[in-house]
Amino acid sequence: MEALPDLATLSDAELKELIRRLLAEEQEVSYRRRLLHGKIDILRAELVQRLQKTVAGGQSPLTDADLGRLTEILSVKAAPRISEEELETLGKD
Repeated sequence: MEALPDLATLSDAELKELIRRLLAEEQEVSYRRRLLHGKIDILRAELVQRLQKTVAGGQSPLTDADLGRLTEILSVKAAPRISEEELETLGKD
């Protein structure tokens, strides 16, 4: 992110233009964030649907690795960090 210019040296018109550009950029970022949240919601819904099918088929949705990770998460007081490897694993399931 770039630093703001020396505001004292800008004219009123330049300040207004800077505000306009930053508002437009914020709208683009906000739109992108909404798209990403929508995709995440769709992916989570798909995962829930698959887990429900697994349970309906009589299988446990948890693996030994899941239980180990859950134990690890519950034993730590800070929020867990998701590693690149875990992200890749989620992408393969």
